[in-house]
Amino acid sequence: MATPSLLLLLADGRFPAGAHAHSGGLEAAVAAGRVTDLASLEAFLAGRLATAGLVGAAFAAAAHRAAVAETAGPARSVVRVGALARLDAELDARTAAPALRAVSRRQGRALLRAGRAIWPDAPFADLPSTPGGPHQPLVLGLLCAAAGLSRVETATVAAYGTLTGAASAGVRLLGLDPYRVQAVLVGLADACDGTAADAARAADDPPERLPAASAPLADIHAEVHATWEVRLFAS
Repeated sequence: MATPSLLLLLADGRFPAGAHAHSGGLEAAVAAGRVTDLASLEAFLAGRLATAGLVGAAFAAAAHRAAVAETAGPARSVVRVGALARLDAELDARTAAPALRAVSRRQGRALLRAGRAIWPDAPFADLPSTPGGPHQPLVLGLLCAAAGLSRVETATVAAYGTLTGAASAGVRLLGLDPYRVQAVLVGLADACDGTAADAARAADDPPERLPAASAPLADIHAEVHATWEVRLFAS
């Protein structure tokens, strides 16, 4: 069983997985004039939670499910390898922008490095050896399972992470009052919990039926952002 402290540690933006270097697409949205103040930041965060947040949380929960599957003996690893490979392929299909696929795998590599240092006995070797590394939500699912978190807690960490990184970036990019930004996050807490609950339930479905919510404008922004020579955030 995980302790509350482990849940907080994995949800902390200071966890050494490089999340602080990413704005979740906010930098490009600000440059395009689509996010300019607290109200538009709140709308951006709500939209991100309903799309990338739901998808990422569902895939993290599904990876958690694969990690704790009750198949016994050597077959357990074989089943897990197959399940994680299907999840990786399905998440790749749901990530239309090449820039966002690269970001997800880059963050996956960083999280995997941290996970191996903290829980060296976790089944990270069962992750697919895809060029660029595994997608971040899959690594998160295995890491949370190794920490003893439940499926719902895993989905909560994933959904929460899609909000906090962009919210923090909003303070830096727009000079917003950090206290008011935190109030926005408090206002989105119920939506975050609801998204996590939905994602955890969806994880019972086969990979091809997991959520596929998309945000085409975010994909476009990500491709444009990747061409910038000077930028504050990696994505």
